[in-house]
Parts: sequence; structure tokens; C-alpha cells
Amino acid sequence: MEIATELTEENILRLLNTRAGIEILTELVAIDPFSLSPSGRVDYLSALEKQSGWLQALMQSAIVAVAGNEPSKAESMWSGVDDSEREEIAAALRLSSGTAQNRIDIARTLVNYLPNTCAALANGEISAAHASVIARESAVVIGKGLSAAAIEEIELKAISHAEFHTPVQVANKVRGTIARLSPEIFEAASEHARDCRKVTMYSEPDGMATIVALLPAADAQTVMLAIDALARHESEINGGDVSISPLDDERTLDMKRADALTSLAATFLANNVDSYKPHRRPVTVNLTIDLPTLLGLSENPGILAGYGAIPATVARELAADGKWKRFITDPVSGELLNLGRETYEPPQALIDFLTARDRTCRFPGCRQPARVGDIDHAKSWDTGGETSISNLGVLCRRHHRMKTHGGWELKSRGDGSCTWTSPTGKIYQVPARPINDAA
Repeated sequence: MEIATELTEENILRLLNTRAGIEILTELVAIDPFSLSPSGRVDYLSALEKQSGWLQALMQSAIVAVAGNEPSKAESMWSGVDDSEREEIAAALRLSSGTAQNRIDIARTLVNYLPNTCAALANGEISAAHASVIARESAVVIGKGLSAAAIEEIELKAISHAEFHTPVQVANKVRGTIARLSPEIFEAASEHARDCRKVTMYSEPDGMATIVALLPAADAQTVMLAIDALARHESEINGGDVSISPLDDERTLDMKRADALTSLAATFLANNVDSYKPHRRPVTVNLTIDLPTLLGLSENPGILAGYGAIPATVARELAADGKWKRFITDPVSGELLNLGRETYEPPQALIDFLTARDRTCRFPGCRQPARVGDIDHAKSWDTGGETSISNLGVLCRRHHRMKTHGGWELKSRGDGSCTWTSPTGKIYQVPARPINDAA
């Protein structure tokens, strides 16, 4: 048995040191990694990673085949660059629009301008993560017209660096090489990067979420200095309330900084509640919780709009000081059937119903919240479409324009489910969203 294991591990070393390809992958699939020694398992993992690079190289070509070698041109004032191609890939691969566009941009850069990086990826010499950072860091200077010789030097240095370094370290290497070869382009790239500043939220496990701010370095320092100052002056954050002794506060400095950031945002919303009202409603934190859980008779999770499930105890705490709205749901499917109209006129109640039913844009994979979206007639009003629950839904502005001007077709149903047909004829189903599920 030991001899067989040794032969298997020698075979893995051979596969690890052989150029990636379908034959090598087939041999690896036939090996049980749990039968290997600890050292052999690491070699097996490395061999699989090498094959992953080969598959990713094929993926880059496939993405470019769908999206085209160059960005598509906007056909009208209502459309944008790569609109249809991006959404086709996003729907087919179940990605967000932003992720799909990022994949397209990287694939075009690799296939069109970085042949050495593509070859290294296909041969398994670098990982997909290394290839992505080389493409991403090189893209701006490629667009600025950096010479082919300089681009090749950037590639070769990055590929060599990747042998013993992480993707982040390779990205730093590329930036340093660009700054040395073309300082004027490096400076212009920094100016361009300022236009990419943004703030994004990502859901995390256990009722948490991550907010990422991409900012110019000086602006980021300003934000951190403000948060840190608030975190270190609790009496100011709490409006002068010093009833809690610092000795009783067991929060770490990181926890205090997080609370300070929340305090800043909450204070702004409280002081500007009437200045911004999407769909005629003030900006609010929307929570869905069933009545037994609210009363403490059950422990079902609450659903926080834009995030997902949160523990029942947290949901009850949020609901304690909130304004309540009654939802009537199907007892079996959980689909929203009706919305109480005791408080609002029918037009506003219909908007409230659609916002509660859809919760996010109805395009496949889109997570833009319904509270800032457009109320859309699936069958347009001009062609006889009704202003009804079955024909109305919420779309973000981009997907609304794509449906109206970009060749995408939408069929809507009263439960909120819908069917999209892309310009290439591909059909994508979006199911109804039970009110107690994350959108």
C-alpha cells in the first residue's frame, strides 16, 4: 500500500510539473486526495490550481467572444457602453452587472493586449487572481497609449514576480514598474482613478455587512480621522450623555469606530428626513418580521431590506421603536398578496405594495434596492398595458432603460415573478420572492 501511495505521489509531482491541459486534468480527477500524505495533498492542490489557470484562460476567450473585442457603442442617449453584452453575461453566469463588466474588461485586456500573461495563465504558471491584477493595473496605461515594448516589460516583470508573491504584491509590482517606465502616464492614471471612487455594501454572515469605500488616499485619511475622533469622544457622540462610565464600556477601539460611523449616518438622516423621499417615502431601514416573532412567541428570523436574514432578537430590537405596516401573505408560499390601505391613498399604496413585493430590481441578479428604483409597466401604457399589480414592477434606472430601449423583453406576473428575453433570444426566469426571504 505504501508503494502504491508513493507511486501516486510521484505521479502527482509529474502532473504538477507538466503543462496544463485536458489530459492532465483527467488524470488528476481520478486521484483521491484523501489517500495521499500531507505533502502529497499540497502538491495535488497546487496541481489543481494550475489546471484552474488553464480553464480560466479559456474563459477569457469565451467572454470576449460574447462581449466582443472592443466595447460596444451606445445606440442612443438611453443606452450605455456594453449594456446588452454585460447583462447577457450577468444573466447567463448569475453575476451582478458590476461583476460581469469587470470580467469583460479584464478579459478584453488579457486577450487583446497581454499575450504573455494569457500564455502564463494557460500554462498554469500564474493564477487567475494574478492575471486579473496584472490586467487591471495595466488597463489604464494601455488606454493611454503606452508602447508595446513597455507593456511587455510590465508583463514579464509581473509574471516573474508572481512565482513567489501574492496577487496584491504583484499589483504593487506593476504599479511600481509603470511609475518608473512612464511617470507622466502614472500620474494621469492616478487622476483617472479618482473618478472611480465609490461606496459599496456587501452582505456578511451572522447579521453583519461590510461597507467598502474606494476613495483617494487623502479623502480616506479625512474620513478615518473623523471617525477616530468621534470614537474617542463618546460624550460628543451621545449628545453629552456621560451616564456610562468609560470603565463600563468594554468596546474595543475598532467597535467604537464602527459605532461612530453609524452615528454619523443616523444623525444625518434624522436631520434631513424631509429632504429626500424616493417614492414619496422618507429614507428608512425596512424590516420584515412575523407577528408571533414580534410578540416573542416564535424565533423566526427577520428580513432586513437590502441585506437578508437577521436574528429574531435583533429584529425585535429594531422593531421596538419603528412604525409598523401590515402585510398579508399567502400562508403556504409566503408571497405578498395584499397591503393594508388604512393609512394611504390607493396610488401610494400601490407603490408601497410593489416596493415591498419586489424589494430589489427585478432584473436577474440585480441588487439595487426597490426604494430607489423606477415603477415600470412591463407592457407599456402606450401599447395597452394596465396600471396593475400584475403589470407593474420595480426596475433600477439602467435596467429600465435597457428594457425600454435596449431590446430586452419582460413578461410580468402578479406574484412578482417575471421572464426576461435577451436580444440574443436567451430566456431568464426570475421567481417570485416570498416576503420572509432575502431578495
